[in-house]
Amino acid sequence: MIERKRVRPQLSDEASAYIRGLIMSGSLRPGTQVRPEALGEALQISTTPVREALQSLRVEGFLELVPRKGFQVAPLTGQDIRDIFRVQALIGGELAALATQKATESDLAELEALHHELIAAAARNDEVLLEEKNHAFHREINLLADSRKIIWVMGLVSRYVPRRFYSSIPGWPKATVDDHSKLLEAIRSKDATTARKEMEEHIMHSGELLAAHFDERVSAPERGVERPEETTGKTSKLTRV
Repeated sequence: MIERKRVRPQLSDEASAYIRGLIMSGSLRPGTQVRPEALGEALQISTTPVREALQSLRVEGFLELVPRKGFQVAPLTGQDIRDIFRVQALIGGELAALATQKATESDLAELEALHHELIAAAARNDEVLLEEKNHAFHREINLLADSRKIIWVMGLVSRYVPRRFYSSIPGWPKATVDDHSKLLEAIRSKDATTARKEMEEHIMHSGELLAAHFDERVSAPERGVERPEETTGKTSKLTRV
């Protein structure tokens, strides 16, 4: 018997992350119909993993399935985004405090290196690299905390935080560099209380920037969905999502 070929799970995961980013950035507004064919074309993959992604996002509450209309973006407001980031801030603050207590000189050197790479990426306006280094910086802190269950909870909450498109939000690159500098100083000083506070404020700050950007996007006149071209650095329009 020939085993039926299965779709690689990473394709549907990538599609889910991409669509979440479009929704959380306001590129896909609440109530917008989401067409698998257009998304598959944009991502250059078949519609099968896209449909799997849409089903997953429906379970997560990002999408609704409307009879005779298909998938559409679920209701979302800037305040919803602020609430999500508040939860993440509380969890992230605890992880930062734990990491501060456990960080070695080698760990601090790694965080310092990531921070300097992030600063360089921001100076070059390299949005893709900036997002990568930001993610790596936070991931390193979470791993240093060495708390599997708290990290697991953070992973669930982080699903609602887009990694893509974030660096294009006005004020985010500078805020990230400044906030990380203060957080790193607290970790270097072994001040867990301040590290917790700085991480909470950093995440809340990021959430406010995203929420304000979201509110502005959804209140603006309707237009095509912008998506970054990672290979060219150009922007194209995805108008039939």
